[in-house]
Order: sequence, then structure tokens, then C-alpha cells
Amino acid sequence: MAEQYGEKVHEATDHRLREARKEGQVPKSSDLSSAMVLVIATGLLLFAGDSGIQTLAPYLYEQLGGEAWVATNSDQVLNHWVRMVWIVLWVTVPVSLVLAVCSIASQVSQTGLLFLPQKLTPDWGRVNPIAGFGKLFSMQSAARVGFGLFKIVLVIVVAGSALWGQYEEFLEMIGWTVPEIAVYTVQTVLWTCFKVAVALLILALADYGFQFWKTHQDLRMTEQEVREELKHMIGDPQIIRRRRQVQQQMARSRITNNVPHADAIITNPTELAIAIKYDPTKMPAPIVVAKGAGTMAQRIRRLALEHHIPIVERKELAQALYRDVDINQEVPVDQYNAVAEVLRYVYQLQGKTLPKMPQRKAG
Repeated sequence: MAEQYGEKVHEATDHRLREARKEGQVPKSSDLSSAMVLVIATGLLLFAGDSGIQTLAPYLYEQLGGEAWVATNSDQVLNHWVRMVWIVLWVTVPVSLVLAVCSIASQVSQTGLLFLPQKLTPDWGRVNPIAGFGKLFSMQSAARVGFGLFKIVLVIVVAGSALWGQYEEFLEMIGWTVPEIAVYTVQTVLWTCFKVAVALLILALADYGFQFWKTHQDLRMTEQEVREELKHMIGDPQIIRRRRQVQQQMARSRITNNVPHADAIITNPTELAIAIKYDPTKMPAPIVVAKGAGTMAQRIRRLALEHHIPIVERKELAQALYRDVDINQEVPVDQYNAVAEVLRYVYQLQGKTLPKMPQRKAG
């Protein structure tokens, strides 16, 4: 009943998944990359930020609390700026590189390596104000807004609970020194940010799971789509039928032309028929000029009787030749002696002398 109404009752085939991937339709959560970068950034500040502070602190103390510059010249200013840029780069570049690598890795882990040049082509349908206005009130837009509000509530709850757990320390800060207050404040803020980032990462992983499920649901196929894909990949049944008919006509024509010139027909006894020909002046070994099974085998035997070609029953030999030798191909080495015996027998029946056949050895 579901198939009558075109419902998507079949899982997406591998071909459909590959085509969707070429169009960029892959499961992806835009929040997952941001959350991973946020977790790593706050983690670096928490567990590796001391080294950066130790690098910047002497320079800041020197500039803010040291002796004032009495005299300046271009060399001093240049040295000052070079030193400042070097210190800033020394602290920020490693962190920036780590975050950049993590951001790229998070994208690749979701979608793999995708190259979509067609996405660079301008799509003027996207700037249609009427279509854009309609999207503002779509279910997808409403779901995005709801998810965004849920994230805001989550951040407030996590941050509030993290800060509430420190209220006793906040009350004791009255008797602390300024450096102690500064260190505690920075640590508290970083730990709160880290907890919020972890919560957002968990939410982003859940969102990716939902996007994965939704993408595969959208790519599910109806019965008609499955049929169309099979027709596209395998071919139209009418074309396949016509191609098979042409192949059968060619096989019959080849049998009609080649069997009358064969020296012997090897059978199994009725299911298979293989026509053998040997001309020692032109051929290094006997060849199979025609073969067939079923009705084709019957046609070969009928032509052989019409043209007085001997028919010899050799069950195992017929099976081996039909299986291993193509038309106009030489008899293989391991069957050479058996075919030579058949030809010798046929020549004896006809009162002829079999031309001397060269000896062939396997390997």
C-alpha cells in the first residue's frame, strides 16, 4: 500500500549515496566544528596557558612598569616593534595552528574530502526575495530557531551551575590580594568556558547524529526510484533483450559458417557440442571453430549430420573444451593429446591418414 502512494520504503542504494555525495548532500553539523575548536582552545588555555603567560609577563612588566623611554630613534622603535611581533607570534602561532588543524580535521571527519566546483557557480535562486521570505516561516527555520534557543538555555544553565559552585570562594575573595583575585578569576572563567564548551560539544554530537539520520531518511527511495535506478545502471530490459537476440543471431551465423568446415564434433552427448578443425599447414594446433549448449548444440549436431562430419562422444573432453576454450582459440596443452586421439579416430573412420602433429608439453 505504501508503494502505491510513492512512499520511501527502501534504503538508499550505494549509487544514490555516491550521487548525493557529489552534490554535497552529506550528513554534517555546523556546530560540531565550532564546539571542537572551542573545547580545544579553552583546554589549551587551561593546561598550557602558563607558558604563554610566562613569556608575555616579563615583556608587559617591562613596558608598563619599567623605565620610561628618555630618548628614541628609528633603530630603537624598529627593535621594539620586532621584539613585540616576535613575542606575540611565539605565543599565538602554535595555538592558531593547532586550532586550524583541529577545525579542518573536524570538517573532514564529518564529510570526508569533498571537491564541489559546482558550488562556486552563482545560484540566483538563492537571492529570490519571495523564496527567502518563505523560508523564514518554514519548519526547518523554526527548528533552527528552537535549537538556537535551546543552546542559549544550555549555556546559561551550565555556566550558572559552574559559577554557583564557587560562591563560597567568591565570599572569601575579600581578604585576598589583587594577584590572587586575578589568578582565581581567570581560572574560574576558563573552567566555566571549558564546561560550556564540553556541553556544546555533546549537543553538537547529538545534532550530527540527527543530521546523519535525517540525511539517510531524505535519501530513502520509492519503489519506482529503485526500478529507475536499476534500469539506468543495468540498462533498459528491451535493449538488453535486443542485444541478446543479436548475440544469438551472430552465434547461429558463426555456427552455420564454421561447422561445415570442421573436422570433428565432440559432444557430451546431447547437452554440449564443440566443433574442432585442424590444418597442419596453417595451424600449430587444433582450434575450436564453434561451440554451443542446448539448442545451439543441437544445431551443431544437425549441421554436422548434413555435411557428414563425424560426431564423437567424449563427455569430459567436451566439458573441458566448452568451459576453457573460446571460439577460434587453440586447444590448451592439457587437452591436446585427447583432441589428437579424437582426430586420429575420425581420420581412421574416413580412411585417411592423420598428418603428423607436433608434440606439445605442458609448461
